[in-house]
Amino acid sequence: MKSKEICGNKEGLNELCNSVRELIRIQDYETCENIIYSAMSKYPHAPEPHNLVGILFEKKGDHPAAMKHFRAAWSLDPTYIPARQNLECYGTFFSNGKCAYDESDCQAEEKTDNYTKYKDEYGSQGIGRAVRRD
Repeated sequence: MKSKEICGNKEGLNELCNSVRELIRIQDYETCENIIYSAMSKYPHAPEPHNLVGILFEKKGDHPAAMKHFRAAWSLDPTYIPARQNLECYGTFFSNGKCAYDESDCQAEEKTDNYTKYKDEYGSQGIGRAVRRD
């Protein structure tokens, strides 16, 4: 598979996500790494390349480096949902292994306020705590 020249900002980043998804699927990690690092230099303030290199590191078994790049992607754009989802997925002891390459892989979030997301639970001692509803 030839690495295509990444053109245009949003279109290029979408194409990058699709290319990386395919390269990781066929386990062509070297080509994948090259096109991600090329995109990092072309789009230094975009969260997508950092999120993708985090997925690549996770697939290669380098968990600490993957988490660093997921955090970098989230720091670059705190509204970038795939980075947050990958942090939540891989930041636990029991990862489900489902990574988010782009927004299409993200679960739709409920549009509710914090009062309906949490409920109060009381223990046998009468001490209450807020617990997230599932």
